Amino acid sequence: MTDVTRILSAIEQGDPHAAELLLPLVYDELRKLAAQKLAQEKSGQTLQATALVHEAYLRLVGKGDVQPWNSRGHFFAAAAEAMRRILVERARRKRRSKHGGDRRRIELDEALPGAAPREDLLALDEALTRLTAQEPVKAELVKLRYFAGLSLEEAAACLDISPATAKRYWAVARAWLFAALSDPDESAAE
Repeated sequence: MTDVTRILSAIEQGDPHAAELLLPLVYDELRKLAAQKLAQEKSGQTLQATALVHEAYLRLVGKGDVQPWNSRGHFFAAAAEAMRRILVERARRKRRSKHGGDRRRIELDEALPGAAPREDLLALDEALTRLTAQEPVKAELVKLRYFAGLSLEEAAACLDISPATAKRYWAVARAWLFAALSDPDESAAE
């Protein structure tokens, strides 16, 4: 049992000091994960990786109702999901007209011909929600791979499926999401 797993078990048992011991052990990995997520965001993002890590950490261990974590990988998957939810909440808030959602900022690289459009987190979240309704295991695999940064083998272990099954699910989920993001109206009808 690793130190992280032992501390997660202590948090689950209600040890009030265990959460203080956990952050120094996982902070660097969470910071890398947060930086990865923010790099995928549109430019002009005001949220810093450090703030994202702290917000996600508070959501995971700051509440009175601590969820049980089976392993270190499960904790990082939960952290990635918390970060995804924070980013989606911020994107929705920014979309509201009260927060300037009816205005569009044009970056120089967007104005240049041939500039590739940036990934739309809200569209991805909506597509993942539809995929979750149809294929929950495949959607969870996408979340573990894309948002948690887990390898195919690590994600398969978290989901308790074989690596071969995970590979098939990954191929199907990627194709489904590509179609959903390419033509949102078409996949919404499915």
